[in-house]
Amino acid sequence: MPASKKVATAKKAPTLRVGCAGFPVPATRYFKEFLFVEIQETHHALPGMGTVRRWRREAPPGFEFAMLAPREIGQEGFREGKVVETALKSLLEVGAELDATTAVFVSPPELASSRANKAAVKEFLENVRSKFDRVVWEAPTSWDPDDAATLATDAKVIPARDPLSHGKLDAKVAYYRLPGPAGHKSRYEDPAIEKLAGIAGEVDHEDVTYVFTNVDMFADAKRFKKAMKLA
Repeated sequence: MPASKKVATAKKAPTLRVGCAGFPVPATRYFKEFLFVEIQETHHALPGMGTVRRWRREAPPGFEFAMLAPREIGQEGFREGKVVETALKSLLEVGAELDATTAVFVSPPELASSRANKAAVKEFLENVRSKFDRVVWEAPTSWDPDDAATLATDAKVIPARDPLSHGKLDAKVAYYRLPGPAGHKSRYEDPAIEKLAGIAGEVDHEDVTYVFTNVDMFADAKRFKKAMKLA
């Protein structure tokens, strides 16, 4: 009898998203370049529903929206109360209009890494994950990134981190936010884009998102797409 042959199974290509924090150019122009955006308006003051519906209507097929959660939630220390309850209700309403199921919670820089704050954050994340298909949490830069990642993983949500500053995340699902090499007002030069593309080519995520949040985010995200040979 002929020797049995093993059938090679093609590895599924990872889901990879690239986009910006908000619309750095008019939405109609942005939609021609990217299939993902992290809405920032939901962080400062909720956009009007007319604007939200227009985004959804003008977005191309397959476009995905994530929402940056209202800043009041972090300012309240991620502790339950009327302010947080109202903020979450508003976010869910916007999400329903956008078909957005990802909520990104960013901690304020002044949130200390105390035991009480860590417990409050974890409890909040555990409770809120039932409201959204995907919950992402970014710790303050003063927190140890690996401790923050552990807290998020324990709460069964996705930790956000900067892969150039803190290294890649060992997880099936990753969410990378890129704040600029020297702060929000800085841009990524070609060596940094190439390094980021190298990291992206090495990691073994099944699902990964790269969000540029710096002042030159539109140009930098396009250069990163080009370095990754993405259409």
